[in-house]
Amino acid sequence: MSLDPEIAARLKRNAEGLVPAIAQQHDTGEVLMMAWMNDEALHRTLTTGRATYWSRSREEFWVKGDTSGHVQHVKSVALDCDGDTILLKVDQVGAACHTGDRTCFDAGLLG
Repeated sequence: MSLDPEIAARLKRNAEGLVPAIAQQHDTGEVLMMAWMNDEALHRTLTTGRATYWSRSREEFWVKGDTSGHVQHVKSVALDCDGDTILLKVDQVGAACHTGDRTCFDAGLLG
């Protein structure tokens, strides 16, 4: 199986074939993290209900929480108006950030 061709046609990928994906807590709106998806990662996310990303550093798929236990249960997936960003609304179990923080966006405000 592969990504639905209608969905694939809407995606605007970067030169590496990736699209940024923002994970947001479904009930509070808290922005948790940003990661990358390719077509297969998006397909896996849509079919399993578990957030699956493409690791650029390891060059492999990773299912959020498989090693840490900090799972993202996907509630909905949306594509922005330009087709170049994916929004995952998730139920985050534990920390979203690899540092152990709840969100990747609480390390320091700019300005």
